[in-house]
Amino acid sequence: MNLLTDNPELYEHQFPDPEHVAARFVHDVVTRFGGGRELLDVGCGTGRDAGWLSRNGYRVAGIDSSENMLAHVRAHHPAVDVTLADMRAFGLGRRFDVVTCLDSAMLYCHTNADIEAFLSRCRAHLEPGGLFVAEMRNGAFFLGNTELLDGVRTRSVTWRGTDYTSHTELWIDHAAQLLRRRRTWEWAGRAEPLVQRSAWRLLFPQELRHLLDLAGFEVLALFDSPGPRTDQPWSADAPLSGALSGDRLHVVARLRRDGQPRKEPACP
Repeated sequence: MNLLTDNPELYEHQFPDPEHVAARFVHDVVTRFGGGRELLDVGCGTGRDAGWLSRNGYRVAGIDSSENMLAHVRAHHPAVDVTLADMRAFGLGRRFDVVTCLDSAMLYCHTNADIEAFLSRCRAHLEPGGLFVAEMRNGAFFLGNTELLDGVRTRSVTWRGTDYTSHTELWIDHAAQLLRRRRTWEWAGRAEPLVQRSAWRLLFPQELRHLLDLAGFEVLALFDSPGPRTDQPWSADAPLSGALSGDRLHVVARLRRDGQPRKEPACP
């Protein structure tokens, strides 16, 4: 059981985006860097972003690993063509102008092989010159900050008359380069707390740039703010910060025209 992905309406209630900042971020970035309007959203979740984009001039497809989430997309955003798929092994039989991967979904690829497989699938589904747009946690943030790791964070949300309380603890698994999470849910009527564990790969800016280069992409922009989840609000004409010390990391990359991955140089 995964309380949030099993209940898409609760997910949106827990993480609201009434102004569609994430979707507008995608639109603004695609516009700024000259992308097209055929778009694939990897890890589309409830379809909130994909639905907004489909209503604003994009032809949108999405993939996700949760059938409950995809059922929600079909019911609320029928213009979005969704498929149940693993982000490391999907094959849709078509190409897009843009592939997006928001809200740290890329970081569910825990190993180098996972990341390479995912980027290979993105390359296979992009037109030459197409854009890859991703938004995620920034591994470099944890080089000098521990604020997200200090103690247990408690949060409550009321949904359909029931109060749900979560207790979340984060820690770094240095050997695996993962940010691990233990979240415990409690609500009236449940005898035992629901304990859920998850993890995200921590990627560093230069590491991400290198992986994209090997996969056949040219990085056009790599910035920590502003973005859809940063303290500094996103705007279409915002200057992009290259400090790369913030807790979010955003990348815009273009698939090279030859569409071919690079080989790592052999050591002398």
